Amino acid sequence: MTVLLAGLCTVDLVQRVAELPSPGEKVQSLGVEVAAGGPATNAAVTVAALGEEAVLVTALGRHPLAGLARADLAGHGVRIVDIAPEQDEPPAVSAVAVRDRDGERTVVSRNAGSNPGAMPSELPDDVRAVLVDGHLPRLALGVARWARERGVPVVLDAGSWKPVLDDLLPLVDIAACSARFRAPGPSLRERGVPTVVVTNGPGPVRWETSDDAGEIEVPRVPAVDTLGAGDVWHGALVYGVGRFGLPELIRFANEVAAEKVRHAGPRTWVPEVGKLGVR
Repeated sequence: MTVLLAGLCTVDLVQRVAELPSPGEKVQSLGVEVAAGGPATNAAVTVAALGEEAVLVTALGRHPLAGLARADLAGHGVRIVDIAPEQDEPPAVSAVAVRDRDGERTVVSRNAGSNPGAMPSELPDDVRAVLVDGHLPRLALGVARWARERGVPVVLDAGSWKPVLDDLLPLVDIAACSARFRAPGPSLRERGVPTVVVTNGPGPVRWETSDDAGEIEVPRVPAVDTLGAGDVWHGALVYGVGRFGLPELIRFANEVAAEKVRHAGPRTWVPEVGKLGVR
């Protein structure tokens, strides 16, 4: 079976530093790595690491920088469906600094600027769960509608509020957002989303449905690198849909994300997370 993930793919330049620089300050990095990034992309790497077929629908194009993302994803078992194969402009790029002593990070990024293509002509016929991140609005809506027509559950990585969410939320089964997320007007539950999950860094994860609500503690682990931890959490969540019910689904996502933050670097966590997959 396949998990389909639709959204942003960036090229991340990640440098590890002793201290995050102040304005105007230059610092020497302890190391540098390049990897594909973005919410849906890191979630796809997580799904593949856990042992399931991961298909990422995104816009990459044929700029040389896109090749860096393609190589990273191919090396981690993620299949790409590119909705903008003729695009000449570079993909979105993120410059990341990670503080060595506690894994705290700063990110400067330019997310998807244009909004190419809405839907690919073909998608796998064995998709059992979908995640969208909303960064490519027409794609997110197209994939969510496609999933709804087939009875496939849709998980939303809400991130920040985006105008497309007004149309997207009625198609979502689980909306997962951080404690800093703010929806204008009614809450996500009031907007009809069946299940809303709210993460809060190392704090408990809260969840709410029409019938129940609760919170799940996050494992206490030494944080070595927090970059992409939320994306990994969302990847584990969509992987676990259909395998676990609430609140066990959240416990599983918490465990996977906790394993990620124990490891420095964009991909060093992958082998350990792979041991957590349900075979």
